[in-house]
Amino acid sequence: MKDKFDRRSFLRVAGTSLSIGALYSVFPALARSAQADGVVRTLAELNGEAPAPFSFIQLSDTHVGFNGPPDPLGTKAFESAVATINGLKNRPELVIVTGDLTHDADSPDEHAKRFKLFKEISSKIGGAQIKVVPGENDAALDGGDMFREYMGPTHYSFDHRGVHFIALDNVSAGRPAVGAEQLAWMKTDLARFPKTAPIIVFTHRPLFDLKPEWEWFTSDGDDVMNALAPYENVTVLYGHIHRENFHQAGTTKMYAARSLIFAFPDPAMTPVKKPAPFDKAKPFKDLGLRRINGNADGNDLKLEEIELATAEFSGTVGMDQMLKHGSNDSKDE
Repeated sequence: MKDKFDRRSFLRVAGTSLSIGALYSVFPALARSAQADGVVRTLAELNGEAPAPFSFIQLSDTHVGFNGPPDPLGTKAFESAVATINGLKNRPELVIVTGDLTHDADSPDEHAKRFKLFKEISSKIGGAQIKVVPGENDAALDGGDMFREYMGPTHYSFDHRGVHFIALDNVSAGRPAVGAEQLAWMKTDLARFPKTAPIIVFTHRPLFDLKPEWEWFTSDGDDVMNALAPYENVTVLYGHIHRENFHQAGTTKMYAARSLIFAFPDPAMTPVKKPAPFDKAKPFKDLGLRRINGNADGNDLKLEEIELATAEFSGTVGMDQMLKHGSNDSKDE
């Protein structure tokens, strides 16, 4: 086709770290061209809705049931997150939780109580659909049976305002893996979409080798990324590492969410994987998430960091600084 179409601007995802988690504003920015119009029509036919701006929240690692060192506050951060979401002037349409909803328990009865408590707290979020994937604390011990009983499927897909979402389970096998069956399902699910379709994947563990010796990886993550590689507008959201991180592979951008229970240190700064100590003066230190803020054209993107239950911004830096996150020489402010 002769018409020029800026494929890279088809999906712009900007996020903002509130006192709760990441608020993402999705701007499906399309160039005015016959090709762009054709993609919009195709997506409208495939999922019944053309691309349109919307916002959603990502939370992660609520670990309901955990109570003790290094965090004696239990569900307080999660409850604060719910209250903050409900206080937003412009409510998100989706709340995505990227795993470890509960902290595992040897007793099935105790674990069931934790799932019920997660559902009770999350049900107080008004006006948003709740979408979840399991973490190893939710699903590794029983292959995801209890997660499915209380939360539904461990992997699935759905469409929202012209954007295709894929929930991937990389924990239920009892090891950090997606598995051949789920990978085949994902490829079939993707096959109906054009390569320019806006796609958001959310999962628990990183799909790349972030820190294998700390279990920050997915063994068949390369297979997943290879399946996603032909698609030009992919964003991956994950948790597990209890800290913010940015990584890019080709055109795919991957963002980690901080946890709502305790933080892990920067692995570049310490050889020991150990939760950050609890600070009574700042009980929510390093909890909450990142927010990347930008206009509808995806220009002038800025990163803002706000700690949980902190009323004002702790810093605003440019996109170039955000791109350093996850590198060996980066560290949180």
